Amino acid sequence: MSDDSPSFPRHTDLPIPATAPGTLAMHEEPTPPKRPKLIVFLAILGMTLLIAGIAGWKDMQISKAIAMGKAFKMPPDAITSLKVKQETISPVLETVGSLASLQGVMLSADLPGIVTSIQFESGSHATNGQLLAQLDTRQEDAQLRTAAAKLDLARQNLERARDLSAKRVIAQSAYDETKSQYDAARASVDETQATIDRKTIRAPFDGFIGIRQINAGQYLKSGDPIVQLESLDPIYVNFALPQQHLSNLHVGQPIRLQADGLPDKVFKGAISAINSMVDTSTRNIQIQATVPNPEHLLRSGMFSGVQVLLPNKESAIMIPATCVQYAPYGDSVYVIGTMKDPEGKEYLGVKEQAVTLGKTLGDQVEVLKGLKENDEIATSGIFKLHQAGAVKIENSVQPGNNPAPKPSDS
Repeated sequence: MSDDSPSFPRHTDLPIPATAPGTLAMHEEPTPPKRPKLIVFLAILGMTLLIAGIAGWKDMQISKAIAMGKAFKMPPDAITSLKVKQETISPVLETVGSLASLQGVMLSADLPGIVTSIQFESGSHATNGQLLAQLDTRQEDAQLRTAAAKLDLARQNLERARDLSAKRVIAQSAYDETKSQYDAARASVDETQATIDRKTIRAPFDGFIGIRQINAGQYLKSGDPIVQLESLDPIYVNFALPQQHLSNLHVGQPIRLQADGLPDKVFKGAISAINSMVDTSTRNIQIQATVPNPEHLLRSGMFSGVQVLLPNKESAIMIPATCVQYAPYGDSVYVIGTMKDPEGKEYLGVKEQAVTLGKTLGDQVEVLKGLKENDEIATSGIFKLHQAGAVKIENSVQPGNNPAPKPSDS
């Protein structure tokens, strides 16, 4: 801008007019009013009182719930009980065995031939000597007739030679030759008959027939199977026991047997044979027992549990197996006794007691350590018990406690 242009005064150069007291200059903005401190204080105070009230109300609720919890008492659990006592028992040796038939055989073809007839049904019973199957013997039958005719002629010649020899008409050598021809003819008949018999399959003993392995018209080679035949009553059970028990074993000693597949049946038998030597690899001795099997429930090849009853008696604490609480860290039972609550009142409760178990006998199990005679223990309902829990005894129904249980349908 040139120096000749008109100049105007800057606003900084203008004089500021004086203002009267209590008035604002036109260029100043008004100041907002300040929030009163009293309102803030009252709000904070109200919030504090509200929180304190809620906390007090909750504290009162919690205190009341705690008091109710302390005053609440669980009702006693209903259980059955039993007083422990010493019993005289017959110890047993337990092992496993395998069943075998008294007589058992797979009937097979002795000579090759074609099956012409089958005279049995699978699963039926056969008697000793019963015809089961017949192979083709037409050629042998023809040979038998020829041999029989030669035998008849040889018999007649022998009778004539005997008369002539008695009258001293022929020499003794002629008679001997005629006698030899007769014997040879008779042997030929017997040989042919034996061949026919070997192609005639008969039951060698009484027993049960299995499933047939042949069909009519089938060609059998020598040794081909025909059918299994088993005698099932009585039946054998073979088992082994360690050699240290040999002195306690003898022929006639009673045993009990339970077979897989027949869990509700207990079979009784007796030892019938003890092997003459001990197995050098296992140091076990093989034993065979005979078990009556009139209902033919036991079959050859079945797996079974065997208990050998020992003659000596011993005293032991036996309790029902139902009262034992089994656990990986140790077995225990609940002992019943008088206890006191925190207020000093007496009540009937239970205490968990660790025990060491021994042998099992039927429904019972032996306690080696942890219990003494006259201790009262819970025998059922133990799954709901806990340490120092109150109980109520209801002995109207007791669990099984039989050393030799016998099912009702056995």
